[in-house]
Amino acid sequence: MVIPFELAVDRGHGMRRRAATNGRAAPPVLAAARPGNPAETPDVEEIERTDTAIDPPWMTILHNCDCHTFEQVVAQLMKAIGCSEERGWELAWQVHNTGKAVVKVAAEIECVRVGNILAAIGLVVTVTQS
Repeated sequence: MVIPFELAVDRGHGMRRRAATNGRAAPPVLAAARPGNPAETPDVEEIERTDTAIDPPWMTILHNCDCHTFEQVVAQLMKAIGCSEERGWELAWQVHNTGKAVVKVAAEIECVRVGNILAAIGLVVTVTQS
């Protein structure tokens, strides 16, 4: 889930991000204490959220096409995902036996990069959000 953010100015401490209110009323703001009236000053501990919204990961799926040799598939997997030859063979056999295999789970840009390298020799690839 992507959470919208708005930028808030924190005078004296730079910029900080906080979650948007999405049309809901903002929480009440306490008035500043007046000089000589300390009883109206509540003890408040300020907590700054450092959570960041993260998109769900993407995945690159290699499909069986029966038009390449195992050696071609293994070599291209080694180029695309930087795996060992042994891991390339494992993935190639998985694709051959089950019809497909997830070969990369990462950010969208990385999965697209891997998909493009695999597709460069005509392999059938799907890049999708998981």
